[in-house]
Amino acid sequence: MKLLYLTDTHIRASSPQNRTDDFVTTLKNKMREVNEIAQREGVQAILHGGDFFDIPSPSLAVSGDFVSIMSEAGVPIYGIAGNHDIFGHNPDTLPRTVLGFLDRLGIVKLIHPGQPLLLKHNDVQVQISGQHYHYDLDRRDPRLDYVIDHVEGDIGIHLVHGMLMDKAFIEGVAHTRVDQILDTKAHLTLCGHNHIGWPEVKHDGKIFYNPGGLTRLSNHPADAGRTPQVLILDMTGGELKIKKVKLKSAPPGEEVLDRSKNEEAAFMQQRLAEFVQGIKAAGDYKVIDIGAIIDEIAGREGLPTFVREEAMSRIAAAQERLSKGEGER
Repeated sequence: MKLLYLTDTHIRASSPQNRTDDFVTTLKNKMREVNEIAQREGVQAILHGGDFFDIPSPSLAVSGDFVSIMSEAGVPIYGIAGNHDIFGHNPDTLPRTVLGFLDRLGIVKLIHPGQPLLLKHNDVQVQISGQHYHYDLDRRDPRLDYVIDHVEGDIGIHLVHGMLMDKAFIEGVAHTRVDQILDTKAHLTLCGHNHIGWPEVKHDGKIFYNPGGLTRLSNHPADAGRTPQVLILDMTGGELKIKKVKLKSAPPGEEVLDRSKNEEAAFMQQRLAEFVQGIKAAGDYKVIDIGAIIDEIAGREGLPTFVREEAMSRIAAAQERLSKGEGER
């Protein structure tokens, strides 16, 4: 059995400010190349690590163009939802998103938590499990999202759209380290979310990996210097082998990323740091993520869980209402 893995396509209608090319056209070329790779390698399915779209409710025109390309892959597409695919970091809003609609149509098949998928081909059975992004991810016990306790079949693959890192990350940014989830039974844990990615970590026959996003949306030197890639997961004979395939259709970073924006980005980062310091001084908060702020307030005030959940639900609903006009552009 062979599978193709990619993540963070961020389908959108326009080019980000820091891109000098036609981002939409470039992304379409990349996705067509992904289809060519899938057909050339003879994969049985495509796995997507989340953030299919850049907003939960893109216009039908934008969705239609890319869904058409996705359908040309000729194999099933399975995946999980990223933070950009849902409203208010709440996977319960999936039924009201374009990704949720594609799932209902069967164009994309979402792998929901606690509902692993079993794929079988040539006497090899693979269990695919998944964890959508949610506002507690990387803040609560990592075992709840990253650790698989049982694998039915020959090989277990777990997809998580979370900030899994090969080592400690920036203080104040919620993340999970690989060494916190080494007891998982999954043979391969694949993540997205962090577009830059990191080298695979191998431990006791298990592999943990984030190969990086299909799109480059930042001016970070590491993002500009990398070439987007997909993975071919070859499990022929019941043994997992990973092949990295860099996309030929991805232009060099220096050709499509506007480096003149770096000075402006540095200025904005300085202003953001000042803003964070102001927040800390006023309320002694260590985070600016809305979900984490609600957590901290709830903890300080001793509020019951249902109050926190209601707050997050209302934030998701507000974001959904605000996005209605944007999705119709």
